[in-house]
Amino acid sequence: MKKNSVGFGKKCISGRGISLLLVLAMTAGTLTGCGQSNEERSDTAAADVGDYDGYSYEAETSEDVGGTDWATTDDYEWPAEDSAPAAESVGADMTDGITNSYDRAEKSMQYDGYDDYDTYSDYEEYWKPDYYEVPDTEEYNALEEMGFMAVSVNPLSTFSADVDTASYSNLRRMIEDGYSLDDIPDGAVRIEELLNYFSYDYAGPKKGEPFGVTTQIANCPWNENTKIAMIGLKTKDIDFSEAPASNLVFLLDVSGSMYSDDKLPLLQKSFSMLTENLTAKDKVSIVVYAGEDRVILEGVKGTDKKVILEAINSLEAGGSTAGSDGIITAYKLAEKYFIKGGNNRVILATDGDLNVGLTTEAELEALITEKKKSGVYLSVLGFGTGNIKDNKMETLADKGNGNYAYIDSLAEAKKVLVEEMGATLVTVAEDVKLQVEFNPDVVAGYRLIGYENRQLAEQDFADDTKDAGEIGAGHTVTVLYEIVTTDAAATYAGTTLKYADKKKLPDEEWFTVNIRYKKPGESKSLLLSYPVDKKGYVKEPSQDMRFAMAVAEFGLVANDSSYKGEATMRTVIDRLKNIDTKSDEYKDEFCYLVRRLEKN
Repeated sequence: MKKNSVGFGKKCISGRGISLLLVLAMTAGTLTGCGQSNEERSDTAAADVGDYDGYSYEAETSEDVGGTDWATTDDYEWPAEDSAPAAESVGADMTDGITNSYDRAEKSMQYDGYDDYDTYSDYEEYWKPDYYEVPDTEEYNALEEMGFMAVSVNPLSTFSADVDTASYSNLRRMIEDGYSLDDIPDGAVRIEELLNYFSYDYAGPKKGEPFGVTTQIANCPWNENTKIAMIGLKTKDIDFSEAPASNLVFLLDVSGSMYSDDKLPLLQKSFSMLTENLTAKDKVSIVVYAGEDRVILEGVKGTDKKVILEAINSLEAGGSTAGSDGIITAYKLAEKYFIKGGNNRVILATDGDLNVGLTTEAELEALITEKKKSGVYLSVLGFGTGNIKDNKMETLADKGNGNYAYIDSLAEAKKVLVEEMGATLVTVAEDVKLQVEFNPDVVAGYRLIGYENRQLAEQDFADDTKDAGEIGAGHTVTVLYEIVTTDAAATYAGTTLKYADKKKLPDEEWFTVNIRYKKPGESKSLLLSYPVDKKGYVKEPSQDMRFAMAVAEFGLVANDSSYKGEATMRTVIDRLKNIDTKSDEYKDEFCYLVRRLEKN
């Protein structure tokens, strides 16, 4: 059984043979991440890590692990043929700037050598630690999986667009840390965020439209009795240097819970990368919060990089977490330097552990719902392990007209804040809603895969006062339905439905995709409609669709879905073998993660 979504315990040490050494080595400035290539991982060196329960040691490069003299101490040598000595009486509190009570501590460790560090699938017995169970206060909102809907009764499927990716990178962190399928907490796997982490070769937008729409229907890989309908949206890519001027407020959590290497130090390096890509037309302010909020930079030009970088790199962690006060101050600064027609945005970086002031999801939602009326967007970047509050961070981003990403490595920071800078920071369509109307003469039932917490009432689709998701420049959004076809006649009581009058349309039309959106800063929505007929069905789906189905299948298995059918990690691996992923480093890494989770 999976662990509870709030306050569950977890294993305390990474599943890789040298992860403890690497984690400790971060204190000397070495940061490793799941987003790195396998070659980058193997070349990462661990520096002198100081004292660990009486053992002072240093590790050579990870390539040397498993070889001779792979670790030494000042007064004790660990023979290559022996496992590392047990570190006795190690509790959850380790000092010397290494970690705090929220982070991991090891009781003992044992290393089983392997020959090829780069190829995970080549070794099976790789790491057998004896764990302490320490309190884990990570929080996730439980998801209620949607079942099949009868088209005769519910012909409309209505939901908000979503471009968040945090669930994927957070899941990657768990897999790298040795989590098995049973260890993944309920609510941590949001399939739509797994799908939308990747880029797809969808059609670009037509003139006058914010996004292009690609559709395709194919046989379902995990259920021979159903089919999969794919809907893909893609906005136009932009060069951030050509984007509208940006008024950015960095809202940075420097509370005590950020005192570990995968939090504040990684945060500092991440925002340093973002700073390097700012221009003269951009303005930057910085607000930090711990026991209280404090403005440390105000209205500085993007070209004043030295000033910005010095402010970022001077930060230290300590104290409680008055996040709501920091949010209020950040919005005030964003409003003070507001750029009409520009990109006005607060970027909140935190583990989500707010414990002073407004702290509940409901309180934070009310605060952000009020603040977004100012025209300022809110993006949220999550950091760290052990006490991340995924539920709060997702709520803040969703209600703040922004996006939510989880930063588990410098490579992920580069992806989110450099490679996808336009998608992260420049909104091209607001309150994007989708409503798919199914033709009951062709489709008997359907099931939307993912998007559980994005559902809208049918009447909300045309209600411009109802909030929905924002889409940035260069974003792709992927939607998958599992559908059951039928030749049986079906009726629906509503007379305003497109397919209610069967004299108007041929029965080979399967469904129509309706999309509502607002141009940035406007209050009235526009409607686009895309009918999909029998020509959309293909026996050989595109590479994009085959990959998207593999990702969804992976998510179904990771969630232990009631609708996973014949899906297993092995079936996902077998399907990926027939898909070209080598040309995309992120898709290639996904293949590695699937293999690794099967081994965990």
